[in-house]
Amino acid sequence: MLQITYDREEILSVIDKVAKKTLAMDLTWDWPCGVAYYGISRAYQTTGNKEYLDKLISWADEYIELGVPSWTVNTCAMGHMLITLYEETGNQKYWDIVMSKVDYLQNSALRFGDHVLQHTVSVSNDFPEQAWADTLFMAAFFLLRVGSKLQDQAMIQDALNQYYWHIKYLQDPSTGLWYHGYNNVKQDHMSGFYWARANAWGAYTMSQVKPLLKEWYLYPQCMDVECSLRDQLAALKLEQTENGLWRTLLDDVESYEEVSASCGIAAAMINNGNPLHTKYVQKALKGIMENISEDGRVLGVSGGTAVMKDREGYRNIPKDWIQGWGQGLALAFLSDMLK
Repeated sequence: MLQITYDREEILSVIDKVAKKTLAMDLTWDWPCGVAYYGISRAYQTTGNKEYLDKLISWADEYIELGVPSWTVNTCAMGHMLITLYEETGNQKYWDIVMSKVDYLQNSALRFGDHVLQHTVSVSNDFPEQAWADTLFMAAFFLLRVGSKLQDQAMIQDALNQYYWHIKYLQDPSTGLWYHGYNNVKQDHMSGFYWARANAWGAYTMSQVKPLLKEWYLYPQCMDVECSLRDQLAALKLEQTENGLWRTLLDDVESYEEVSASCGIAAAMINNGNPLHTKYVQKALKGIMENISEDGRVLGVSGGTAVMKDREGYRNIPKDWIQGWGQGLALAFLSDMLK
């Protein structure tokens, strides 16, 4: 077990500040909100603060009445919140939308190769036959949550298939680190950089597989997930900075420290439970807490990032604005600390 020293009341206070700031943002039905409200859902489950749940219900009801957008891989991130709303209220309308997202992913979403989900950010074919690490959070982890809840073996296998192929496409076996994306048309990693948030999407979602599947050892793909996460975290610990964070390009000392990725990576270490990672999580906790403002903004979070052409592209992504994914990943990390 990890042995982390922290002040429980201080963590609860910070969770409350971040949650309230997040709920005050005018987020729309898309992936930034999906990650943010996943974090709010985790905060609710951890603290039992019903105010968080009530505000999610109010937001969702208003949005559903106004009309939800067309589905993409990215908009499926909203499914995480809807699972929680259904579990807490039993209201069928939330589950109906969850299943409509599942239907889209299973029957309409663009795929390539061995039935691998292409990353989509709009209804257009933006990135033909490209696999991005982001898809694991937005779609594969979501499918796995639904499939495990329903004990739907076909859905579980589809979700695990996404994990398997994203590992094969994105993890560099020589370093253990993950590339941002893979282009199946050209069969390359495009610019070929180890982007920190891609590593966070991979590590965090892989750390969720065992808790969702009680008999995980009966699924061969889970062995790949376990070994991939083991090797990735062993590599990531070496890239942690003196401030307890990870740089937006992990192995580039001229790129800035990025807090959303740091939250996802540290949360994955907590969930993976290797006691040898204690000192890295302890260091990350300090670095992350120092980057949360008094009014609940998670600081140092890079903007939405496509697979950039060069190092300068990644280095120059702005990090001066509050972002839904930064808020959500920080809440997930802090909730896991209290778990």
